[in-house]
Amino acid sequence: MTEKHEETNQALVRAQGFWQKFQKPVLIIVAAVVLVAGGWYGYNEYILKPKEEKAADALFKAQQHFAMDSSNLVLNGDGQSKGVLYVLKNFSGTKAANLCNYYAGVSYLKLGDFNNAVKYLKDFSTEAKQIQLMAYGCLGDAYAELNKKDEAVENYKKAGHTFDKDESNSAEYLFRAALLQETMGKNKEALELYKEIKEKFPRTEKGFQADKYIYRLSIEKN
Repeated sequence: MTEKHEETNQALVRAQGFWQKFQKPVLIIVAAVVLVAGGWYGYNEYILKPKEEKAADALFKAQQHFAMDSSNLVLNGDGQSKGVLYVLKNFSGTKAANLCNYYAGVSYLKLGDFNNAVKYLKDFSTEAKQIQLMAYGCLGDAYAELNKKDEAVENYKKAGHTFDKDESNSAEYLFRAALLQETMGKNKEALELYKEIKEKFPRTEKGFQADKYIYRLSIEKN
């Protein structure tokens, strides 16, 4: 037997010894991976997917009420169809339920229930930046109504910086943040926001208005 063949045999013996020693835990790990993968597929296919479909169906009529600005119907339904509160209670964790947080928050804001507006809008998030912009803006409005000015300014600024392509709304919420900061005596911070509006959104309504606010605060500063 050559030296090369002997080394090969020794390697095989070592491999066989390893397998004999560890085959049980290795098989257990493999089985666990298969079970987890299969369980995840089953959960998505047979539980989560049907749940998403049912939630979307339940949300459909509430979306129509939202478009018609019928806030009470959005929240509680119309007797024949369910409202977003029902979807949130029965289909938590779905994409439809996440969207219901937005509909509920905006509806409560319109009804003057600012605490509930904050509650639901805080739980909403989306990768659709234009909608997220509006959610931050509405959350800022709710905090402002509750006289929580720091939180309002924070969310107005988030709204203003989330989706610059929506120039009108971005400028509007930065403007609200600046006005609120003035009431808090934070004129320096307000001035910076007015300048930002003028620089980034000069063609918007608030961009045109910014000059007089910049001038006034600059005079006061000096």
